[in-house]
Amino acid sequence: MIIKKFQGKTELDAVEAAKKELGNNVVIMNVRKVKKKGILRFFLRDTVEVTVALEEENERYAPARTEEKKDPAAAPGIVFPAAREGYANRGQIAEDLSDERRDNAFLEEKLNNLHSLLEQQLQKPEEERTEEEEESPVSELEKFMKLLYNTMLDNEVSEKYANQIIDEIEKNAKPNTPFDYALTNIYQKMILKFGKQEGIVPLEKGTKVIFFIGPTGVGKTTTIAKIASRYIVDEKKKVALVTSDTYRIAAAEQLRTYAGILEVPFRIVYSPEEIRESLRDFIGFDYIFVDTSGHSYQNEEQKAAMKDIVHSVDGEAEKEVFLVLSATTKYRDLLKIVDAYTEVTGYKLIFTKLDETSAYGNLLNIKLYTGAALSYVTCGQNVPDDLEDFNPQKTVKQLLGGK
Repeated sequence: MIIKKFQGKTELDAVEAAKKELGNNVVIMNVRKVKKKGILRFFLRDTVEVTVALEEENERYAPARTEEKKDPAAAPGIVFPAAREGYANRGQIAEDLSDERRDNAFLEEKLNNLHSLLEQQLQKPEEERTEEEEESPVSELEKFMKLLYNTMLDNEVSEKYANQIIDEIEKNAKPNTPFDYALTNIYQKMILKFGKQEGIVPLEKGTKVIFFIGPTGVGKTTTIAKIASRYIVDEKKKVALVTSDTYRIAAAEQLRTYAGILEVPFRIVYSPEEIRESLRDFIGFDYIFVDTSGHSYQNEEQKAAMKDIVHSVDGEAEKEVFLVLSATTKYRDLLKIVDAYTEVTGYKLIFTKLDETSAYGNLLNIKLYTGAALSYVTCGQNVPDDLEDFNPQKTVKQLLGGK
């Protein structure tokens, strides 16, 4: 396995340099900006550094059974650049976010911003006020609640759920309720609606099978690699990677590459029986992560095949199922997708591509629609750094207009 760093003026330049030296099969593992040092740093342009990995020929074409006999626990620790540092930083971020003073600072900042907007509304010249405003004057608290409501809609929270939240607050609010109390109340209620983050539940003993399901193109394979990296590198767990996605050769080869980098077994399966066989072959492992093929929610045949795969280990092993969705998918399409997968199995939720949207309302919408627990979110392509445990406090701040 070759792991090497390349620098360039842009990410594209660095990737091209990597491909020129190692070929087109390189896998990008990390991207970061490198700031110049020294007295001349102010006159020099920052560069971009990419870390890439490449399987060597003897590794790429090694027999599958040979790969399976590797012992990940005995393998030297993997070498994702900045992996440990990334997880340590995320731990610190989680602590900071849960710190009460940070929450108070956020509330104060948002209160000031919202209050300023309210003052602008209240100070509008008489000629700018609508007839409706003149005939039906409303209290400042009502205007404050309307502003919160509009902020949620701007972040693509469904009107149905935005109305429910506002109604719950207004039922217990008096006309003279202070703004900060109303804001704190709505903040706490939204956090409670998201509920507690739920990741993979470990077993005291035995092997757990983790199925990842979801439509094509949401990033299931990369997400699996990120979660597997966390458990292998930080948790020191024995993990095997399996794919039943026989429709997309590229997806299987991508997961094979990640398995090679992580030095764990990899297998392609074609039937529920082969998944059960994998369970027997990987006895003594902590987890078997199973990638599945994406399918259209309108295709009943593919839905039935998915159901057979997901229920293949029922009665033989503990399992969990994670539905992987993209935060950029339209809400009405998400509703159809989750309805289709609900017919297949129960699941927890993973949202990907948070870096590709500024509106996180779908996370709340789908949580409330399905009742399923939120587990992880991803915000980029870097493995394993761009993976976070879902953080309800952070998400609610963003839904209420915080950055």
